[in-house]
This record gives sequence, C-alpha cells and structure tokens, in this order.
Amino acid sequence: MHNTFAIDFFTVPTATFRVLYVFIILLHENRKIVHFNVTTNPSAEWTAQQIVEACPWDSAPKYLLRDRDGIYGKVFQNRVRGMGIEEIKIAAKSPWQNPYCERVIGSIRKDCVNHLVVLNEDHLKCRLSEYFKYYHKDRTHLGLDKDSPSGRPVQEKLEAGRVIALPRVGGLHHRYEWRRAA
Repeated sequence: MHNTFAIDFFTVPTATFRVLYVFIILLHENRKIVHFNVTTNPSAEWTAQQIVEACPWDSAPKYLLRDRDGIYGKVFQNRVRGMGIEEIKIAAKSPWQNPYCERVIGSIRKDCVNHLVVLNEDHLKCRLSEYFKYYHKDRTHLGLDKDSPSGRPVQEKLEAGRVIALPRVGGLHHRYEWRRAA
C-alpha cells in the first residue's frame, strides 16, 4: 500500500486568456504522478472526485499532504476521511513544507507548459500526458539517485556504436541511447 500522496493545483493560461487549473496527485515515495486532471472551475466536489479516481480498488494512501487552500472544503475533507486517509495540512504560506509537489510543478512549468501556447483543456491534457510519460520513464531525478520514477536501466557504452536521440514531448525533450553501428 502507498503511504503518502501530495496534492496541489497550478494554473495555466490559454491562448484566449482563460485560466485552466491543473490538479496533480504525487506519490511521495518515488515522485510518480499518479493522477492529474484539468478544469476551468475547480470545486471541492470535483477535487474529491479526483482523489477517488486516483485510488481505485481500495488503494488509498495512509496520508495526504496538502496546503490550506479553500478548495479543499467540507465535501473534500469528508470524502478523504471516508476513504481512511489522514490529511496533513502544511502551515499557511509555507510551500516548502510540500517540497515534492512544488518541485514537480516547477519542472512541469519549466520543461513543458512555458514552451506551449495552450489552446484548451483537451490540448493541455494531451501535452501533459506526453510530458508525464517522459517524466516517469526518461527524465532522471537527482533525488532518486539519477533514476526515473518508473526505473530506467543504465546502458553501457558500445565500442562499435553511436548515440541516437529519441524525441519526447513532441521533440521538446529527447532521450539518448546507444545503438549498435549498422
């Protein structure tokens, strides 16, 4: 069973100046993003439903680390309590108390959304899905001993080989691998 989820929202503007809210749920142990969704109108009910969707088949964590945002109202708190999850609220105006979530949001901004002109919710969901595949399988993390959240085998240098670039996130990032010379 998982031990701790960390949750948070961040905003992304669209080309038409609408504001989209992205909700992420991060598994603390390996920095894996277990669930995300995008909406224009977040509510306590919507946010509570996201927790349910992230925890299928009684896979709820023991703890849920979050800030004191008003979006986590009574409906949300009751749903989380009903799932047997203990909420841990960070101190007001203290984002450093939820460091993994804040770090991943910074990475998402720096590595992905700051390089996009977002058209709408579907466009953002699609781009974030691509980015999270890259984040989980290819992107190394210093906090995970330069591994990825899903694990990544170390390749040995090939004497008769060359390095090839494998594009990720529509060519925004790349993974590099050794391939045997043809």
